[in-house]
Amino acid sequence: MTTVTPYQLEQIFVYAKQAAPSECCGLIGGEGEHARSLYPLRNMALNGLVAYEAAPEDLFMAQRQMRERGEQLLAIYHSHPRSDEPVPSETDVRLAYYPQAIYFIIGLAGPRPVMRAFLISERQEHWEEVEYAIADE
Repeated sequence: MTTVTPYQLEQIFVYAKQAAPSECCGLIGGEGEHARSLYPLRNMALNGLVAYEAAPEDLFMAQRQMRERGEQLLAIYHSHPRSDEPVPSETDVRLAYYPQAIYFIIGLAGPRPVMRAFLISERQEHWEEVEYAIADE
């Protein structure tokens, strides 16, 4: 089960709120199942209000930093600013190129941000919700 700290969760929420009304996106690197680093990425999608596409230079920089730190890609996160119970969209499933990664989706439409976790198979056009843990820092 992937674990994030309360601080990491709050940082993801801050980034999602700052990006609103557009979607935010980013990577989470870590070791085993424990998140160590957050890598916020710029959303370069043509319509960032309903989609995300990481800026290639940000993506390459984040991947390089993960390698240098001995981390692996644990998760990919993005927001659905107009959802209070986020689930993967058809586009999210179609573009889920990292089946080993957890996909976190942050909903901002409710009274408080909500983050849900999913395994997404682009090949099988299928997703399922999975649990994650919030660990002490």
